[in-house]
Amino acid sequence: MSIYSVQPKGWRYDFTLNGQRYTEAWFPTKREAKQAEARKREELNNPAPTTWAQETPTGMGFLKFVNARLDYVKAYRSARHYQELVYMARRWVRRWGKLRCEEVSPAMVEKFVLTRRKVSAFTANKEIRYLKATFNFGIKKKLIKDNPLDGFEFFPVEKRIKYVPSSADIDRVIALAEPDIQDYLWTIRETMARVSEVNRLTWDDVSLENRYVVLYTRKKKGGHLTPRRIPMTNKLFEVFSRRFRERDRSKPWVFWHRYWSRKDNEWKEGPFGERKKFMKTLCAKAGVKYFRFHALRHAGASIMENGNVSIGTIQKILGHENRTTTEIYLHTLGEADRLAMLAYERLRLDSHTDSHTEEKRG
Repeated sequence: MSIYSVQPKGWRYDFTLNGQRYTEAWFPTKREAKQAEARKREELNNPAPTTWAQETPTGMGFLKFVNARLDYVKAYRSARHYQELVYMARRWVRRWGKLRCEEVSPAMVEKFVLTRRKVSAFTANKEIRYLKATFNFGIKKKLIKDNPLDGFEFFPVEKRIKYVPSSADIDRVIALAEPDIQDYLWTIRETMARVSEVNRLTWDDVSLENRYVVLYTRKKKGGHLTPRRIPMTNKLFEVFSRRFRERDRSKPWVFWHRYWSRKDNEWKEGPFGERKKFMKTLCAKAGVKYFRFHALRHAGASIMENGNVSIGTIQKILGHENRTTTEIYLHTLGEADRLAMLAYERLRLDSHTDSHTEEKRG
């Protein structure tokens, strides 16, 4: 339902387009709410041309340049990518916000990156990657001429095998969660979805009759919001059937909450956003090593691989563009590896026995 009333406040429109929620209140009549919704949809479907694309590359301010990049990422990339860029852009602007782009020199960038290296090599490499992409964007759009990070190399990092929680540990954590959070964790676990994909789920994406859910991701080339169908397990069908019966018909989302908006200084209702903090509390209560939502994807992929599910099928379920990405998620020690090591041990022992026999003959 995109138009509804809340007495005695009035009417509001509330709809989702391309995974993004749009709402406005309070209109005195239903007709005015409908007209406002139509204007908003028209604005979103036919956006006005941006003015920054015509900016000349000479003398562009770094602050304006970063804002142009943020606008682009918000429109064409995932919400998580945008939030991460916002977090880093604030740090860049504090250093170089009053400069022109051409005044940001390689020496300045190197000094900044070295300070981030003190946190970790991973942190510094992330700054390099995002800065490179930002300046390359400016060159592509003809906003600037040079990238001060040309020739920058990434710092060596110490790679480790990712921690993947056992099924028993995941069960313990879910058992201690509140009912709504239990459903949320079961959904991530049984679909192996990204958190952003579950957060944007609406009831239009759920087919109880055909037992599948449709997940949308921007983790594709070009940033397109791409759907994929995931068959429901019996557990997921149980969870969604109950939530569907108990749902608030005025809310389109499968998971939503009421929250205080600091920006608008009022209470709002909307889909789940980033929900990181409670996992640390739940893991501590359960007495298991801390893990986050993404670990549930790794755990599910490893279980499927151990059950001889083909890597192509796992790739499709996880929504990966490339097979190499899927391979990162596979943490089980394969039977072929075990057999190879057993063969090695047998051959080594045979070789030792043969050598010992030769020594006796000699």
